[in-house]
Amino acid sequence: MQPLKHQEISDSILAKMEKAVLSSLIKAFPETPKEQFIVEVTKSTQDAFGEYQCNSAMKMAKLLRAAPLQIAKKIVEVLSVEDEAIESCSVAGPGFINITLRPEFLASYVTKMLRSKKFNIHAAKRKKIVIDFSSPNIAKEMHVGHLRSTIIGDCLARVFEFLDQDVLRINHLGDWGTSFGMLIAYSEKLNLDEKLELMSLSELVAMYRQAKTLFDEDADFKKQSQLAVVALQGGDKRARAIWHLLCEISKKAYKEIYDLLDVRLIDRGESYYNDRLGSTVQDLEEKGLVTVSNGAKCIFLDGFITKENEPLPLMIQKSDGGYNYDTTDMATIHQRIFEEKADHLVYVTDAGQSLHFQMVFQAALKAKYWDPDKVRVDHVPFGVVLGQDGKKFRTRSGETEKLIDLLQTAIDKAYEIVKSRNPDWSEKEQREVSKALGIGAVKYADLSGHRQSDYVFSYERMLRFDGNTAAFIMYSFVRANSIKRKVGVDVDTLIGNVKIELVHPSEKALALRLAQFPECLDACISELLPNRITDYLFCLAEIFNGFFRDCRVEGSLEQNSRLLLTECTARVLKQGLSLLGVKTVERM
Repeated sequence: MQPLKHQEISDSILAKMEKAVLSSLIKAFPETPKEQFIVEVTKSTQDAFGEYQCNSAMKMAKLLRAAPLQIAKKIVEVLSVEDEAIESCSVAGPGFINITLRPEFLASYVTKMLRSKKFNIHAAKRKKIVIDFSSPNIAKEMHVGHLRSTIIGDCLARVFEFLDQDVLRINHLGDWGTSFGMLIAYSEKLNLDEKLELMSLSELVAMYRQAKTLFDEDADFKKQSQLAVVALQGGDKRARAIWHLLCEISKKAYKEIYDLLDVRLIDRGESYYNDRLGSTVQDLEEKGLVTVSNGAKCIFLDGFITKENEPLPLMIQKSDGGYNYDTTDMATIHQRIFEEKADHLVYVTDAGQSLHFQMVFQAALKAKYWDPDKVRVDHVPFGVVLGQDGKKFRTRSGETEKLIDLLQTAIDKAYEIVKSRNPDWSEKEQREVSKALGIGAVKYADLSGHRQSDYVFSYERMLRFDGNTAAFIMYSFVRANSIKRKVGVDVDTLIGNVKIELVHPSEKALALRLAQFPECLDACISELLPNRITDYLFCLAEIFNGFFRDCRVEGSLEQNSRLLLTECTARVLKQGLSLLGVKTVERM
């Protein structure tokens, strides 16, 4: 039997349907070993086909030596009478099974969602998840290129935390190596120790550029920089003191951005693993995985070759004895599995690093650092942010956009919109809503596309109040809350005493979409795709607007039942936006 696909969250309706189909297969074909059954259930693509579709019969014709139509009919005979959630089943085409749910089941499910803090979500066994994201380089300003890693990583961390997993959010800072030798040597050359303490990150970046120019042009300074690296790695007090100042200047500037984005991280840079590098290389040598090539210690892996058809090395120690990213990442994966006891490692970086991580993961597998049966390891790649010209997003002067400037511009543009729409609001409220809308728009626009796709950055598009945008979802949340205020009934009292009735098709459509929230999160964590949440929220908001159009709430005979549907919509929209890192507002 193939593993059921949607079992991360145990109480989702999709998981329930899979279990029901499996049970039906076992009873319909008792002579077949249950391990051989293929269970495939998906949401229906059209309302006319019910709510779910089972394709198992199409997949098992060869196994069961029968036509898919015959297999489907046998499954339906058991399925349609056995599960209390199912109103009817029908066979379509050559053997597709359409499943229609009982309105009473959906109503009951939504009621349970309202009574549950986690919307009927019961995550699987608690696991240790280590998520590596954001990871800027010390002495360099964060730019738009860091935006995606930060936002995607934070979203995934929020979802895992909501599912009660033990999440460690790691900021793998670039805080070690040759660049620091240059900065230390430059500081000593110009006697900048006292000035360093008062420097801003922008001034530090300018200092780095000057040091880099000197490094490239002056052989003596290059030698001094290399010696400074040795001193730093050897624990020299003066070198460490300057290095510490450089890190603090950078971290202070990064914190401003993380606070604005409402992102929490634990700084654990490359320096954290420095003491482990030598022992890591030694361990890999003792395991017979290392080959010396042109004086460098390398691991050669099957399937990795250069454009010239030469073996591509994973270099764990340079010919001069120095270490690099490959060494650090091998030490890192070992530390996270054996010391942190991680069950799942997630690395959120741009797609350009995909080959690097493929090699690191395979090398870790050969070194027996990683057992795929016990630990899940994922690289979560993403595309680049593009400007209106289709090229990498930059300022008008051609410089890479600073992330802090990009975020502030989004807030300023949101303020213009909010102020023009709501001139009677106080400036304080205008500013608060603008901040939530501006930051939320940037996040939502990033997360709403498939993460591996490039996307064009447009303030105008992301701040629109129609389409799949943060503003549209936030406005739907505000509308749901306004309905509750107009009715003026205590919703918490209704939850325990009023039965939801689904009579109008728009009521059932809304209840179904609400009930599919656990499935949305299941898909998000299994595929590590935040856009599963944005897609869900956009559809939910559209269905709710249809419900609002078709089903009067205030003063109707169905007022209390419809009010509960509205309340559940507001709660799910708010929770969904929160998982994306987007804050809601009370009015817009």
